[in-house]
Amino acid sequence: MELLVKDVVRLLNVPENTVYAWIEEKKLPVCTVNGQIRVSKVDLLEWATQSGIALTAKFLGALSGQDLALPEMTEALERGNILYNIPGKDKPSVLRSVVKAITLPARVDRDFLLQVLLAREALGSTGVGDGIAIPHPRNPVVLNVDQPFLSLLFLEKPVEFDSIDKKPVTVLFTLISPTVRAHLHLLSRIAFALHNEGFKEKLKRQAPADDLFSDLKRIEGSLAQQRQS
Repeated sequence: MELLVKDVVRLLNVPENTVYAWIEEKKLPVCTVNGQIRVSKVDLLEWATQSGIALTAKFLGALSGQDLALPEMTEALERGNILYNIPGKDKPSVLRSVVKAITLPARVDRDFLLQVLLAREALGSTGVGDGIAIPHPRNPVVLNVDQPFLSLLFLEKPVEFDSIDKKPVTVLFTLISPTVRAHLHLLSRIAFALHNEGFKEKLKRQAPADDLFSDLKRIEGSLAQQRQS
Protein backbone atom coordinates (compact mmCIF):
# COMPACT_ATOMS: atom_id res chain seq x y z
CA MET A 1 0.00 0.00 0.00
CA GLU A 2 2.68 2.47 -1.11
CA LEU A 3 2.44 5.64 -3.19
CA LEU A 4 4.86 7.45 -5.47
CA VAL A 5 5.37 11.22 -5.19
CA LYS A 6 3.17 11.71 -8.27
CA ASP A 7 0.38 9.79 -6.51
CA VAL A 8 0.60 12.08 -3.47
CA VAL A 9 0.49 15.12 -5.80
CA ARG A 10 -2.66 13.79 -7.48
CA LEU A 11 -4.47 12.64 -4.37
CA LEU A 12 -3.79 15.73 -2.25
CA ASN A 13 -4.00 18.17 -5.17
CA VAL A 14 -0.74 19.96 -4.36
CA PRO A 15 2.34 20.83 -6.48
CA GLU A 16 5.16 18.33 -6.65
CA ASN A 17 7.61 20.74 -5.02
CA THR A 18 5.23 21.00 -2.05
CA VAL A 19 5.51 17.25 -1.50
CA TYR A 20 9.31 17.42 -1.63
CA ALA A 21 9.21 20.33 0.83
CA TRP A 22 7.04 18.24 3.15
CA ILE A 23 9.64 15.48 2.99
CA GLU A 24 12.49 17.86 3.77
CA GLU A 25 10.87 20.31 6.18
CA LYS A 26 7.90 18.57 7.77
CA LYS A 27 9.40 15.10 7.94
CA LEU A 28 6.83 13.25 5.84
CA PRO A 29 7.90 9.58 6.33
CA VAL A 30 9.23 8.02 3.12
CA CYS A 31 11.42 5.17 1.96
CA THR A 32 13.40 4.63 -1.24
CA VAL A 33 12.85 1.55 -3.44
CA ASN A 34 14.99 1.15 -6.57
CA GLY A 35 15.78 4.85 -6.48
CA GLN A 36 12.13 5.93 -6.21
CA ILE A 37 10.62 7.66 -3.21
CA ARG A 38 7.69 5.70 -1.77
CA VAL A 39 5.13 6.80 0.82
CA SER A 40 3.03 4.36 2.82
CA LYS A 41 -0.70 5.17 2.76
CA VAL A 42 -0.85 4.60 6.50
CA ASP A 43 2.12 6.91 7.16
CA LEU A 44 0.76 9.58 4.82
CA LEU A 45 -2.67 9.52 6.46
CA GLU A 46 -1.28 9.68 10.00
CA TRP A 47 1.23 12.40 9.09
CA ALA A 48 -1.41 14.51 7.27
CA THR A 49 -3.77 14.22 10.23
CA GLN A 50 -1.09 15.28 12.72
CA SER A 51 0.11 18.09 10.45
CA GLY A 52 -3.34 19.55 9.81
CA ILE A 53 -3.21 18.84 6.06
CA ALA A 54 -6.69 18.91 4.52
CA LEU A 55 -7.66 15.59 2.93
CA THR A 56 -9.37 15.67 -0.45
CA ALA A 57 -12.38 13.52 -1.29
CA LYS A 58 -10.20 11.87 -3.97
CA PHE A 59 -7.63 10.87 -1.36
CA LEU A 60 -10.29 9.49 0.99
CA GLY A 61 -11.80 7.53 -1.87
CA ALA A 62 -8.40 6.06 -2.78
CA LEU A 63 -7.95 4.86 0.78
CA SER A 64 -11.36 3.22 0.93
CA GLY A 65 -11.80 2.03 -2.64
CA GLN A 66 -15.32 1.46 -3.88
CA ASP A 67 -16.31 -1.18 -1.33
CA LEU A 68 -19.74 -0.12 -0.10
CA ALA A 69 -19.48 -2.61 2.74
CA LEU A 70 -16.92 -0.48 4.54
CA PRO A 71 -18.38 0.89 7.77
CA GLU A 72 -19.60 4.41 8.34
CA MET A 73 -17.92 6.36 11.12
CA THR A 74 -21.22 6.83 12.96
CA GLU A 75 -21.91 3.10 12.72
CA ALA A 76 -18.58 2.27 14.35
CA LEU A 77 -19.13 4.99 16.96
CA GLU A 78 -22.55 3.65 17.89
CA ARG A 79 -20.79 0.35 18.56
CA GLY A 80 -17.95 1.93 20.55
CA ASN A 81 -19.93 4.74 22.22
CA ILE A 82 -19.23 8.29 23.46
CA LEU A 83 -17.90 8.44 27.02
CA TYR A 84 -17.30 11.35 29.40
CA ASN A 85 -15.17 12.01 32.50
CA ILE A 86 -12.39 9.54 31.74
CA PRO A 87 -9.83 9.79 34.57
CA GLY A 88 -6.04 9.92 34.37
CA LYS A 89 -3.13 12.15 35.34
CA ASP A 90 -0.75 11.23 32.50
CA LYS A 91 -0.74 9.39 29.18
CA PRO A 92 -0.28 5.83 30.57
CA SER A 93 -2.99 6.22 33.23
CA VAL A 94 -5.39 7.80 30.72
CA LEU A 95 -4.85 4.94 28.27
CA ARG A 96 -5.38 2.46 31.09
CA SER A 97 -8.72 4.14 31.88
CA VAL A 98 -9.63 4.20 28.19
CA VAL A 99 -8.99 0.47 27.76
CA LYS A 100 -11.09 -0.23 30.84
CA ALA A 101 -14.00 1.98 29.69
CA ILE A 102 -14.45 1.31 25.98
CA THR A 103 -16.89 -1.21 24.55
CA LEU A 104 -15.17 -4.30 23.12
CA PRO A 105 -16.01 -7.99 22.58
CA ALA A 106 -15.39 -10.13 25.67
CA ARG A 107 -12.67 -12.11 23.88
CA VAL A 108 -10.41 -9.05 23.48
CA ASP A 109 -7.51 -9.10 25.95
CA ARG A 110 -7.62 -5.60 27.42
CA ASP A 111 -4.18 -5.88 29.04
CA PHE A 112 -2.72 -6.74 25.64
CA LEU A 113 -4.61 -3.83 24.05
CA LEU A 114 -3.11 -1.45 26.61
CA GLN A 115 0.40 -2.66 25.76
CA VAL A 116 -0.33 -2.24 22.04
CA LEU A 117 -1.53 1.35 22.56
CA LEU A 118 1.47 2.21 24.74
CA ALA A 119 3.82 0.71 22.15
CA ARG A 120 2.18 2.82 19.43
CA GLU A 121 2.67 5.97 21.53
CA ALA A 122 6.33 5.07 22.03
CA LEU A 123 6.77 5.28 18.25
CA GLY A 124 5.32 8.79 18.21
CA SER A 125 2.42 10.60 19.82
CA THR A 126 -1.04 10.15 18.31
CA GLY A 127 -1.89 13.67 19.46
CA VAL A 128 -3.07 15.59 16.39
CA GLY A 129 -3.29 19.06 17.94
CA ASP A 130 -6.03 21.27 19.37
CA GLY A 131 -6.38 19.00 22.40
CA ILE A 132 -7.25 15.87 20.39
CA ALA A 133 -5.51 12.47 20.10
CA ILE A 134 -6.35 9.29 18.17
CA PRO A 135 -4.73 6.35 20.00
CA HIS A 136 -4.91 3.18 17.91
CA PRO A 137 -2.90 0.00 17.30
CA ARG A 138 -0.20 0.31 14.66
CA ASN A 139 -1.29 -3.08 13.32
CA PRO A 140 -5.11 -3.03 13.31
CA VAL A 141 -5.57 -6.78 12.93
CA VAL A 142 -3.80 -7.93 16.08
CA LEU A 143 -6.90 -7.84 18.30
CA ASN A 144 -9.13 -10.23 16.34
CA VAL A 145 -12.37 -8.23 16.24
CA ASP A 146 -15.05 -8.88 13.62
CA GLN A 147 -16.27 -5.29 13.36
CA PRO A 148 -14.63 -1.90 13.91
CA PHE A 149 -15.13 -0.10 17.21
CA LEU A 150 -14.73 3.67 17.40
CA SER A 151 -14.97 5.36 20.81
CA LEU A 152 -15.00 9.09 21.51
CA LEU A 153 -13.81 9.87 25.03
CA PHE A 154 -13.64 13.12 26.99
CA LEU A 155 -11.08 13.35 29.79
CA GLU A 156 -11.78 14.64 33.29
CA LYS A 157 -8.85 17.01 32.96
CA PRO A 158 -6.25 17.94 30.31
CA VAL A 159 -3.28 15.57 30.04
CA GLU A 160 0.09 16.08 28.33
CA PHE A 161 0.24 13.83 25.25
CA ASP A 162 3.40 15.03 23.47
CA SER A 163 1.17 16.46 20.75
CA ILE A 164 2.63 18.25 17.77
CA ASP A 165 1.36 21.65 19.00
CA LYS A 166 2.35 20.92 22.65
CA LYS A 167 -1.24 21.44 23.84
CA PRO A 168 -2.60 19.02 26.47
CA VAL A 169 -5.26 16.58 25.32
CA THR A 170 -8.88 16.50 26.48
CA VAL A 171 -10.48 14.48 23.64
CA LEU A 172 -9.60 10.99 22.43
CA PHE A 173 -10.83 8.93 19.50
CA THR A 174 -9.89 5.28 20.00
CA LEU A 175 -10.09 3.04 16.93
CA ILE A 176 -10.02 -0.77 16.89
CA SER A 177 -10.41 -2.30 13.41
CA PRO A 178 -10.56 -5.84 11.99
CA THR A 179 -8.71 -5.03 8.73
CA VAL A 180 -6.20 -2.53 7.39
CA ARG A 181 -8.77 -1.21 4.90
CA ALA A 182 -11.36 -0.57 7.60
CA HIS A 183 -8.66 1.10 9.72
CA LEU A 184 -7.61 3.44 6.92
CA HIS A 185 -11.22 4.14 5.99
CA LEU A 186 -12.26 5.15 9.50
CA LEU A 187 -9.05 6.98 10.40
CA SER A 188 -9.44 9.08 7.25
CA ARG A 189 -13.05 9.89 8.17
CA ILE A 190 -11.97 11.07 11.61
CA ALA A 191 -9.31 13.27 10.03
CA PHE A 192 -11.90 14.72 7.62
CA ALA A 193 -14.33 15.45 10.47
CA LEU A 194 -11.61 17.25 12.44
CA HIS A 195 -11.36 19.86 9.68
CA ASN A 196 -14.96 20.86 10.42
CA GLU A 197 -14.74 23.82 12.79
CA GLY A 198 -18.31 23.43 14.06
CA PHE A 199 -17.67 19.84 15.06
CA LYS A 200 -14.34 20.71 16.68
CA GLU A 201 -16.04 23.43 18.71
CA LYS A 202 -18.54 20.88 20.01
CA LEU A 203 -15.66 18.59 20.95
CA LYS A 204 -14.01 21.40 22.91
CA ARG A 205 -17.15 22.05 24.96
CA GLN A 206 -17.94 18.33 25.33
CA ALA A 207 -21.35 18.59 23.69
CA PRO A 208 -24.04 15.97 24.35
CA ALA A 209 -23.71 12.68 22.50
CA ASP A 210 -26.82 13.27 20.36
CA ASP A 211 -25.39 16.56 19.04
CA LEU A 212 -22.07 14.92 18.19
CA PHE A 213 -23.73 12.01 16.38
CA SER A 214 -25.87 14.44 14.36
CA ASP A 215 -22.82 16.45 13.31
CA LEU A 216 -20.91 13.33 12.25
CA LYS A 217 -23.84 12.07 10.17
CA ARG A 218 -24.01 15.43 8.42
CA ILE A 219 -20.24 15.46 7.82
CA GLU A 220 -20.32 11.93 6.37
CA GLY A 221 -23.19 12.99 4.11
CA SER A 222 -21.22 15.96 2.81
CA LEU A 223 -18.23 13.72 2.08
CA ALA A 224 -20.42 11.31 0.13
CA GLN A 225 -21.70 14.23 -1.96
CA GLN A 226 -18.14 15.41 -2.66
CA ARG A 227 -17.11 11.96 -3.84
CA GLN A 228 -20.09 11.78 -6.22
CA SER A 229 -19.47 15.22 -7.74
